[in-house]
Amino acid sequence: MAGLAISTLMGASSAQQSPDRAGMPVAMRSAATLRATAPAPAGLADAIALTVRQFQGKAGIAVVSVDQGWQVATGGEQRLPQQSVSKLWVAMTVLDALDAGRLTLSTPVTVTREDLTVFHQPIAAMVKDDGYQTTVGDLLQRALTESDNTANDRLLRFVGGPDAVRRFIAAKRLGDIRFGPGERLLQAQTAGLEWRPELATGNRFVRARAALPLAQRLAAYDAYVANPPDGAAPAAIAGALARLKKGDLLSPFSTGYLIATMEASKTGKMRLRGAVPTGWRFGHKTGTGQNLVGRTAGYNDVGILTAPDGRSYAIAVMIGDTPRPVGERQALMQSVVASIIAFHAPGTSMAGTASPGTGLGGIY
Repeated sequence: MAGLAISTLMGASSAQQSPDRAGMPVAMRSAATLRATAPAPAGLADAIALTVRQFQGKAGIAVVSVDQGWQVATGGEQRLPQQSVSKLWVAMTVLDALDAGRLTLSTPVTVTREDLTVFHQPIAAMVKDDGYQTTVGDLLQRALTESDNTANDRLLRFVGGPDAVRRFIAAKRLGDIRFGPGERLLQAQTAGLEWRPELATGNRFVRARAALPLAQRLAAYDAYVANPPDGAAPAAIAGALARLKKGDLLSPFSTGYLIATMEASKTGKMRLRGAVPTGWRFGHKTGTGQNLVGRTAGYNDVGILTAPDGRSYAIAVMIGDTPRPVGERQALMQSVVASIIAFHAPGTSMAGTASPGTGLGGIY
């Protein structure tokens, strides 16, 4: 899985650089905030606002033009749960260490049973008594394309823990983006549990959670969504993704590698990606929280949408808490993509595509 085709990476210097050489320091552009060089398309902000108004739940949407610097947002400044969207900041911290020469994609890493987390962790099946021998690159691929929690948390500890990621976020001035304590502690806290290592195997976490009184679970859930330790503003995330695409955050190699890996993601096919037409490229990271009495503590998709003409948009759609079914959440996300595409090239036929600001009916 670590053998992602380097030929797909952006930039001539990226294509000529091997993963092991990518550990050499590379001069980077100043991490300045994006400045608008043109106004947002007339009507796009209204379409985004209507999309949020028509949805029942706490939601925030932000769209940034990578090329022109404009931003439109509704609810973009509120701090919403990221869940696995936060894997992006772990990956960037790892790649920043790669740029500084402290590691390479082929640096060996051992995953042991003590590293196991909760929920989605396909790598757990490979971890035997003597551990699983792998590499930084393999863990990055698993964390980003499969959203493997153990792969991500092993990288997190390998690169220095939550404080290292927080330092990266602060150093790059990414704005209102929190980073939580890691998957195990975050999910235990959200469920109202105390973390114990034995909860990582079998179905023990789910059984322990189900055994709690509903009132205790609701109190923990409500406390999490009200003030998530991994909370972030959609506008900050979209701005960070725009700067990633511009090359402001990482070296050319690491920028291309990360975007190509995001484009290879296997998750969330009916979220934002569900409305991406043929000829457009989309790299993204999803995030999904725990469910309780029909509510979900975070249902997200964020990414970079690139048109056939090369122009790009950074998108963050975050649903912090909602009772609406999954299909309606996906329709909200898809309508954002449909709106961007409609306003990207005014006058272009939108046959077969939903009107901006409306649900997408049977697409999902």
